[in-house]
Amino acid sequence: MTDLTLSPDLLRPTPTPALRQDKMAETAQAFEASFISQMLKPMFEGLSTEAPFGGGEAEATWRSFLLDEMGKQTARAGGIGLADQVMSEMLRLQEVGQ
Repeated sequence: MTDLTLSPDLLRPTPTPALRQDKMAETAQAFEASFISQMLKPMFEGLSTEAPFGGGEAEATWRSFLLDEMGKQTARAGGIGLADQVMSEMLRLQEVGQ
């Protein structure tokens, strides 16, 4: 009797190289944005914000969102070069794995 089950590899769609590289670039940029926001975090810890325009629990809550957006904007504007390094490493690892 013949086994008609399909290999899981055949069921998984294979992305085109251009699509795969776009996804890698997006992932590398997101990593850089996260790294930048973490590096900016200590810069804001020592700031004293006082009334009437600052301070309180709400500011502490929203500060992380501000830092995340600052990291994303910095990465979109060219960043610090980390995304390029991460992208080239992902491409190198992909070539080695094939």
